[in-house]
Amino acid sequence: MPGASTNGDMAALQSGVASSGLLRIATAGSVDDGKSTLIGRLLFDSKALFEDQLAQVAEASRRRHGDNGTVDLALLTDGLRAEREQGITIDVAYRYFATPRRSFIIADTPGHVRYTRNMVTGASTADLAIVLIDARNGVVQQSRRHAFISSLLRTPRLVVCVNKMDLVDHDQAVFDAIVEEFTSFASKLEISDITFIPISALNGDNVVDRGENMPWYGGPPLLYHLEHVHIASDRNLIDPRFPVQWVVRPGDAQGEQHDYRGYAGQMASGVLRAGDDVVILPSGAETRITSIDTFDGTVAEAFPPMSVTLRLADDIDISRGDLIARPHNHPTVSRELDAIVCWMSEAPLQVGGRYVLKHTTKTVRAVANELLHRIDVDTLHRDSDATALELNEIGRVRLRTSAPVTYDAYRRNRGTGGFILVDEATNETLAAGMLLDPDEPLRATPAAGAGRSENVVWEETKITREERRAALGHTGATIWMTGLPSSGKSTIAGALEQRLVESGIPAYRLDGDNLRHGLNGNLGFSAADRRENVRRTAEAAKLLADAGVIAIVSVVSPYEADRAAARATHADAELDFV
Repeated sequence: MPGASTNGDMAALQSGVASSGLLRIATAGSVDDGKSTLIGRLLFDSKALFEDQLAQVAEASRRRHGDNGTVDLALLTDGLRAEREQGITIDVAYRYFATPRRSFIIADTPGHVRYTRNMVTGASTADLAIVLIDARNGVVQQSRRHAFISSLLRTPRLVVCVNKMDLVDHDQAVFDAIVEEFTSFASKLEISDITFIPISALNGDNVVDRGENMPWYGGPPLLYHLEHVHIASDRNLIDPRFPVQWVVRPGDAQGEQHDYRGYAGQMASGVLRAGDDVVILPSGAETRITSIDTFDGTVAEAFPPMSVTLRLADDIDISRGDLIARPHNHPTVSRELDAIVCWMSEAPLQVGGRYVLKHTTKTVRAVANELLHRIDVDTLHRDSDATALELNEIGRVRLRTSAPVTYDAYRRNRGTGGFILVDEATNETLAAGMLLDPDEPLRATPAAGAGRSENVVWEETKITREERRAALGHTGATIWMTGLPSSGKSTIAGALEQRLVESGIPAYRLDGDNLRHGLNGNLGFSAADRRENVRRTAEAAKLLADAGVIAIVSVVSPYEADRAAARATHADAELDFV
């Protein structure tokens, strides 16, 4: 059957996904919270600096601070003369370094409210965001703003570094109060993976190595956490999406055309294999993949972020901007777009304004038909009376494009759910946008799995758990297995299920992929959707366990908080969970 994978294919896929050790990090925080100093400390203490770089920074420190022997590590990232003169970051600075375990790209973004657009730029592709909070000031407006933007951009995980603990005498009570206040605000957002670390970037406490000044902190230092954070499961491997970037038709030196015709681009999500049936959008033409070519030769499959050339069985009219997907799993095709927009231009967004919209490899013209509301990032209030979006403001906008756009909702697929608006005359980037489902409600979306439905009563069964146990000879339980895609957890779960049933013990495997065909079929791969996926699975497992069945769960559940919630669900019902 086309698209069916062998054990070798899945092993290769697992190896390819797991071997991508690159972690993209965005830093955020208020002015003078110490973002640049923190990055400098990471580079310095992890021995990621060359001698000439350190000498250059030492000389810049001498000119700025005098001959006091102090090396200002912030100058490693504040590279512009204007930044060094003002002592603040005003542009996004990217720094690259590596440890034996992982490679990193760090985007040092400005903290001033005027440069919110720069933070959006830096965080748009980040796997993790570091939000710095000055221990003396606590959670301020910019802290909430950056948490909201990280949630909006679906940054999968957040690390809150409470900096300058040395200036509050390393007081645990100060740290705990900040954790409580930030957690309270974050509960209103779709952020499920938050880690809090008390640090002193100036002195290096809990940055690369543990410090002796905060013995009450039992967690790892920042670098250890960054080296070990799990990111492979963030990629959407369910929805195959291949935006066509270029049609490849090579010719020889005399200009004679060869028979080769391929379609080059980068996999945005999912997996495509030779032999797969595919559909070309927006035309709807269907064909089959005959081979997948790379610079190093032909491969059996392609997955993000591979750049490949697809060869197809039929000659179809395909051009740049078209998208290749699977026939029974394809995105929305529409000229009417609903999106959350962060405005980045001095000139405001106006209803009726005409812009150029760039989405994946496609460029179309667009008109802003309606501004539904503007979002106050501090209170999360939605202002439905707004008539324009000013610089750094965020709102929900309806656009109409000159040609159909093929997209997924940003919450499901960052690769095909984001776009930018451009001024056609100046080529200035005006806005970054995140596309919504066509039926996304106008009201604020509640956190998935929050509470229970109103006006419902649990119907008690007439059979007690003790009577059920006496009849079956055993109690039910849930066995929870987690791991990377294709790591073998489903195979182990299936073998265990078979062994138990053959032994006369009722057992049922709840496989993550199977559940996404029905119960969890409407969920994507954002942190919030993953949390809801685990919640629903845990509830289903609990019911099976209560009925005396051994529920064997096989699901990618990378967040410890989600697994703890699943365990708590069973503990409340006094059911075994392992």
